[in-house]
Amino acid sequence: MKLLAQLKSPAACLLWLCATLAVLAPGAQSAPPPPTVPAVIQRNYDEARHRYETNPDDAQAAWQFARACFDRAEYSRHDTERASLANDGIAACRKALLHQPHLAAAHYWLGMNLAQLARTKMLGALSIVGQMESEWKTAFGLDEKIDYAGPDRFLGLLYRDAPGWPVSLGDAAKARKHLLHAIELCPNLPENHLNLIETYLQWNETTAAQRAMEKLRLLLPAARKEFTGEYWNESWKDWTPRLDKIQAKLNHPAPPSSRQK
Repeated sequence: MKLLAQLKSPAACLLWLCATLAVLAPGAQSAPPPPTVPAVIQRNYDEARHRYETNPDDAQAAWQFARACFDRAEYSRHDTERASLANDGIAACRKALLHQPHLAAAHYWLGMNLAQLARTKMLGALSIVGQMESEWKTAFGLDEKIDYAGPDRFLGLLYRDAPGWPVSLGDAAKARKHLLHAIELCPNLPENHLNLIETYLQWNETTAAQRAMEKLRLLLPAARKEFTGEYWNESWKDWTPRLDKIQAKLNHPAPPSSRQK
């Protein structure tokens, strides 16, 4: 998806925003979520919600509930359900931050649930993008390794796909910096490598993509042993087809790009 071109109208900007926010969500780059909620996602949500409702002033319970809200919202049946889950996660994080303003997890999952909420909006979503960036940058400053370098990962995707100034905050140099740094911080997570390789391919940097893919291949055996269990199975359902798609593109590369990032 190429969204780096300057947009010429408010309508085009809205189309970009919807596409950008959709691509930020884990799993959105390969296939739409299945109609049924995976048992592990629903169970985690129910348990996290119970803990939070039982201990509403517990900041740890709050951000864990927000994380569960985000995961559960990935399988929403419609925008009303997605917005409700996102708003619950946002409220929990904001309450936690009233008591612990430097809690990295609360800032991070606040940004993630803002992204879910923005996916349900039109004009109202425009201002949310900046809030997402702000929360992820704050989380990065407090704990750059949270969620396997999550702040770098999502800032990189946001800067990659957004139009540049003056339309929005897109910046290819920043995107490259954050996506590379995510791998430096947490090299074991396949998601970090996949995002970088997909970015190289999007930019027609085939040689860089091939090198990055070779590094990922070396890591995959260990990753399959580390990221196991019911929860991670859902991630592998996303990663495996993306790996296949990348390999297909590398087998039939596009002409080299003259653009400099």
